[in-house]
Amino acid sequence: MKKSPLIHNQIEDFLYFGFIIINHKEKIKMRTKEYIITALMLAMGLILHGVMPSIVGGMKPDLLLIFLVLAIMLTPDVKNTIVAGVGAGLLSAFTTSFPGGQLPNITDKIITAFVIFALIKALAFIRSDIAKSVIIMAVATLVSGTVFLTSALIIVGLPAPFAVLFTSVVLPAVVSNVVIGTFVCKAILVATKSRQTAM
Repeated sequence: MKKSPLIHNQIEDFLYFGFIIINHKEKIKMRTKEYIITALMLAMGLILHGVMPSIVGGMKPDLLLIFLVLAIMLTPDVKNTIVAGVGAGLLSAFTTSFPGGQLPNITDKIITAFVIFALIKALAFIRSDIAKSVIIMAVATLVSGTVFLTSALIIVGLPAPFAVLFTSVVLPAVVSNVVIGTFVCKAILVATKSRQTAM
């Protein structure tokens, strides 16, 4: 029995829209997983950031920044960059020990998030994720510290000279973030690859 062209077209349309719905659901599931990973990265960063003592003028090395870098490296797209940047900024603002540092924290994390995203794209030719993470951690920490101090200087003022805070907090933070970030990045990459192999 031969199918009429109308029925045939209706079947094709049904299958086509069915495929779109399934594909859309899969994208939503993938996006949810990516946001959960980003949330976990920021939660781990928040714990470390919370226990880190202040050094000079209420400033302290920003370990949350390490996990912001990793969150964007694991899902390098614009939407996740915005979510991670805003999330990290709010978490930093809630836990800051710097007087009036809430707005400077939010500002620096959002700007730094986009710098991280741009660096990931620019360094795509580097195959080693560890090598990329070292460069990105160093640059991101410098950018974050500079933006934070500059915005704090403009908005609320600094409790110590800019140069003193930069040399005593930001520069040591670059070294500590690169060292700690390298170990954390390696551990997360191993865990991610092991999970992918198991699946």
